[in-house]
Amino acid sequence: MDQRIDYDALNNALRRCGASWDAAQSHGLLSGQLAVSGADTGFEWLAQVLEGTNEADASRTECEVMLSELFESTYRQLAERLSEFEPLLPDDEESTVDRAAALARWCEGFLHGIVSREHGAELKQRLSAEPLADIIKDMLEITRAAAEDESDQESDEAAYVQIVEYLRVAAQLTYEELAEFRHNKLDEGVGSDALH
Repeated sequence: MDQRIDYDALNNALRRCGASWDAAQSHGLLSGQLAVSGADTGFEWLAQVLEGTNEADASRTECEVMLSELFESTYRQLAERLSEFEPLLPDDEESTVDRAAALARWCEGFLHGIVSREHGAELKQRLSAEPLADIIKDMLEITRAAAEDESDQESDEAAYVQIVEYLRVAAQLTYEELAEFRHNKLDEGVGSDALH
């Protein structure tokens, strides 16, 4: 089992190096881009998350190391269909409000990841068909949802757990549903560049 990347540690590192993406968004973006492009997304994802940061800054180097570990771990979990895949989100000790906001950002990143790559007719067709169309619609709804400060914490917690499980399965299903699309891209001569 992979050593799990710590959400807070990555989030703080991204903040220190001046990245505009947070940990949840970055992992969502990675999960979406891996579904569309496989390992080929590695360098582009890293560059996108760290865009605008100072390459000479030691804090950026720290981010690169952590993001590379996150890439390797997430790619392996999805490619090998491991049930240990989970969205990178705050620990359970954080408030439901903060965790719900991170869920929304993870979904924003994921959606951006699947639509920000080159969009040919084949990908558009696959994304508009079931089950991917429903997954996209559900994630759009999650981006708009937020837990209320005054609401029932127990029911919020139960809903949060259900949504996390849904996203875990949805990300894996999206990766599997787009396997033939990724394979066709490789046949067309698109290389596979991991973060090595």
